[in-house]
Amino acid sequence: MSLTEFLGLMMAAAAGGAINAVAGGGTLVTFPALLFFGTPPIIANATSTLALVIGTSGGIYGYRKHLEPVRPWLRRFVPVSTVGGLIGAVLLTWTSNRTFSRLLPFLILFATVLFLAQGAFRRFAKLNGAAAAEGRHHAVWGAILFQFAVAVYGGYFGAGIGILMLASLGFLGLSNIHEMNTLKTVLASLINVVAAGWFICGGLIHWPKAGVMTLGALIGYFLGSHYAQRIPPQRVRLLITLIGFVISAVTFYEEFVR
Repeated sequence: MSLTEFLGLMMAAAAGGAINAVAGGGTLVTFPALLFFGTPPIIANATSTLALVIGTSGGIYGYRKHLEPVRPWLRRFVPVSTVGGLIGAVLLTWTSNRTFSRLLPFLILFATVLFLAQGAFRRFAKLNGAAAAEGRHHAVWGAILFQFAVAVYGGYFGAGIGILMLASLGFLGLSNIHEMNTLKTVLASLINVVAAGWFICGGLIHWPKAGVMTLGALIGYFLGSHYAQRIPPQRVRLLITLIGFVISAVTFYEEFVR
């Protein structure tokens, strides 16, 4: 591995880890970087998944003080995230990335718009206050099913699952952006752990590149989760929205213009 490739993969992983810690979408940095340095697409996808999931431990540690309030939600979402992540990983070994990569721009754009409009939607649907408690049962089951779909997609490719989860959590009535980020980080990590385990068993990991990117992702995750909590919640929401629109624009260009 040349010094240029070493530094390039390290920086891409650090950027991807920081983006995942704040909003999600880091795969859209790490995956293209691996392709740029000549890694086959399936190997690149698997290697990126492993590097980012190991690095997630830095993000979870950075959000550790917010873990206790989200434990009830973890009990609801962990089972479907595990099963969905495994299904998605198995599907990757059976199919190509093409179908999901063409759907990716639409998924991220849709999720970003939902996240941006979640406050207005909750007011319209009367999910605040007493009305929120009345409709919570159906909303929770809808969110569990949605999380299963996100987990399947996450196990298959994974870019943007953080934004999808943040949008869903917003519609459930969660308002503390740091608790939402904590829940998102833990669930995304679990999805990627299951997928990475399958990829390891399938011999799809490029281990030298995975090692370099893991170190970068650890740094990026920790810095992203740590400094995001020093920013006012409104600015974090704005940053997440901007990230979503930028990622959507880039993927639209890559898939339909370039």
